[in-house]
Amino acid sequence: MTNKTKILIVEDDLFLRRLCQNKLEKEGFEVILAEDGMRGIEEAKKTSPNLILLDIILPNIDGFEVLKILRDEVSTKLIPIILLSNLGQKEDIDKGLALGANDYLIKAHFSPQEIVDKVREVLEK
Repeated sequence: MTNKTKILIVEDDLFLRRLCQNKLEKEGFEVILAEDGMRGIEEAKKTSPNLILLDIILPNIDGFEVLKILRDEVSTKLIPIILLSNLGQKEDIDKGLALGANDYLIKAHFSPQEIVDKVREVLEK
């Protein structure tokens, strides 16, 4: 059994998923991957990660819907969630935060190291 901090990445873009995974693993985190919203919900319930990085534009069920479901579920409602998206409009950010996201990162504006820094910052709160 590992004592590593578990991060669930819910991201349909394979390149970005691997990029974040590699960076987080190098920083000592255990990483769980999900390529769509339904798998993300299943993994969150099954693995109880310490934090979730959640894309918004996903196949089948979008990140906003995943966020709603996770916030309504007793076993997942307290897990910190950082939305990671290319949707940078203020209304998208406001919607994500209103639904219970702890933070919102616009993919194009953040390097993998900055994502790791944000993960650490949210985990310390």
